[in-house]
Formats: sequence, C-alpha cells, structure tokens
Amino acid sequence: MRRPINPASHNFLALKKASMQFETFLQSISSATAPAKSSVYLRAMWHDANNEWEQAHALVDSLQDATACWVHAYLHRREGDIGNADYWYRRAGKTRPSVSLEQEWELIVRALL
Repeated sequence: MRRPINPASHNFLALKKASMQFETFLQSISSATAPAKSSVYLRAMWHDANNEWEQAHALVDSLQDATACWVHAYLHRREGDIGNADYWYRRAGKTRPSVSLEQEWELIVRALL
C-alpha cells in the first residue's frame, strides 16, 4: 500500500549540513508542478512525494541507465512489489536498503540534486 511522503516526518535537524537545494525541492512538493529544469529522475521523485505513483513510474519505466533503475527500484519497493524492486536494485548495481521508504526517498533526492 502506498502512503504519501510526509516531508515533516524527516529528521532534518539531525543533518549538520542541510542542503538549500534539498529544502527548496521539499518546498516544491506543495506546488502544482515539479521544479523547472529538474531531471526526469527528480520529477519522478516529486510525483512520488505527491502520491502520483503512476506518473512517477511512467517517467522512468522505459529508461535503462543506473539512476533510472535506482528510482524504478524505489518505486516498486514503495508499491510493495519487492521481487520487482530487487530486480531493479540489481540493475542499478545496488541492494535493497534496510532504511524506511521516507529515508530512501531522501537519500535518492539528495543524490540527484
């Protein structure tokens, strides 16, 4: 079952070096559209944060690069399709993380910024 990302649930105070870009991206989640000039990967993560899984998936579904595979893996993990998620993690050269979905979302977004 998919749950919307709650930006307030992140423990940002624990981060010594808060990224202004990350904060800006978080603020954009309440906007009607993803930030201008954001990558296809960030747009997918933006849609996911807005509980628009289908739109997020459509953006990366046909892409084959490692970054797209990582986002794709996360999306299937979020969906609850662990077998499919593990396939995409392998394609991305990663293993399924043991952190929460919210923590993984933040890790991916920070890596993409």
